[in-house]
Amino acid sequence: MKAFLLTLLAQLCLASLVPENEKDPEYWRQQAQETLRDALRLQRLNQNVAKNLILFLGDGMGVSTVTAARILKGQLQNRKGEESLLEMDKFPYVALAKTYNTNAQVPDSAGTATAYLCGVKANEGTVGVSAGVTRDRCNTTKGQEVTSILRWAKDEGKAVGIVTTTRVTHATPSAAYAHSANRDWYSDGEMPPDALEGGCKDIARQLVENIPDIEVILGGGRKYMFPKNASDVEYPQEEKHRGTRLDRRDLVQAWHDTKPPGKVAKYVWHRRDLLALNLSRVDFLLGLFEPGDMVYELDRNNETDPSLTEMVAVAIRMLQKNPRGFFLLVEGGRIDHGHHEGKAKQALHEAVELDRAIGLAARLTSPQDTLSVVTADHSHVFTFGGYTPRGNPIFGLAPMQSDVDRKPFTSILYGNGPGYKIVGGERENVSAVDFAHANYQAQSAVPLRQETHGGEDVAVFARGPMAHLLHGVHEQNYIPHAMAYAACIGPNRAHCNAAGRTAAASPLLLPFLTLLLLLC
Repeated sequence: MKAFLLTLLAQLCLASLVPENEKDPEYWRQQAQETLRDALRLQRLNQNVAKNLILFLGDGMGVSTVTAARILKGQLQNRKGEESLLEMDKFPYVALAKTYNTNAQVPDSAGTATAYLCGVKANEGTVGVSAGVTRDRCNTTKGQEVTSILRWAKDEGKAVGIVTTTRVTHATPSAAYAHSANRDWYSDGEMPPDALEGGCKDIARQLVENIPDIEVILGGGRKYMFPKNASDVEYPQEEKHRGTRLDRRDLVQAWHDTKPPGKVAKYVWHRRDLLALNLSRVDFLLGLFEPGDMVYELDRNNETDPSLTEMVAVAIRMLQKNPRGFFLLVEGGRIDHGHHEGKAKQALHEAVELDRAIGLAARLTSPQDTLSVVTADHSHVFTFGGYTPRGNPIFGLAPMQSDVDRKPFTSILYGNGPGYKIVGGERENVSAVDFAHANYQAQSAVPLRQETHGGEDVAVFARGPMAHLLHGVHEQNYIPHAMAYAACIGPNRAHCNAAGRTAAASPLLLPFLTLLLLLC
């Protein structure tokens, strides 16, 4: 009798989890029909030339992260979560990208950045160079440099920008402008003597010198721009935040000095100064808001540090001033860091903030002339499961205990990482800790100081001109080639002659032009 009552109670509880409208089969039929109508409309391909290109990169944002972020977004809006939509979910075209590096089954962020920015797969740990370069070997770099889609856009007269929540010299942004045998050569203070003697340049110096006319650079990484032991403007007493440059150069001043006469270049390090800018009077903008990476969104000081969404808003308004259009790279870079630390709550809030920035960019641009692509460089060994019921808090417990050690477990777990803990010879009892804390490290199967990347494919979401070129399963290095084709920049432009541009820019003109020819 007791078992029967418990079963009945469980069934009643599960039934209450289902929204009333979802109990009606017609709800699901109508939803499917609306989706079908949207799909049929995609037969009218948008073949316009893309005036603008925006590449959103969620560092470490694998499919499991996307799904969990979707649920979190809905639950932050006091909904169950599973039924909610991320902004990227609204993009009509979705593909998968294979993320392996030329020498790695499970990749790193440098080799992958070279793929999706430069169109060439590369070895792990290297940026902006071909697979002919060996990590740490400065003398293998010469002649192996590869250029990025940011450079291709700049060469065609477009404005270009980089926005990141990491250091602006980190793996993702650096592949846009730098060529380095080691992703960690942020300044010459991080380089070995043989690399300096071999003539290799640090990444911060390349940021200033390689493409000096990047219109917008926003993120963290101040300390790599200033002389060794120079005090940080925001944290003057903290030794770890002091400058790192051995050459004693002030690269912010050097950045100013590279600008043409009559052009206005602004450097800011405070959110207030960024948001107070009169962008109509600024030609070049450098914003470095932290000595290293920017602070996690959950911990961000919103007095001093802008959000990713705020930085993206400023960047787009700056870049839109160019009548020839723009290319913008936006990185939600600390999704990756949250996962590495086993801090899923930090990682997922970073993903939700990236999605917020995607939504803002959609409102500031048009899919008629702007190709927007959202993807990730790689995944993580992050998962959530445990037969959780509908609406279960994404950071909550699974509904049952382990049938082996009789202890509860959180829905979110990692395959490896710092969350592995043994207490008294047994798995830690998570009910004794605050598993909803922002810095809680979810349990992992294998102990590691840092959780690792995952090797599975990542999603690619696309909207705008030629977005249909991103479909099926692609090698990751295909992404910039498709984007460049859409914008008529880079090496593949045979389709961009005057007649082709007219047809591509105005597909609705084709029937009219055909009729005109017949009449003639």
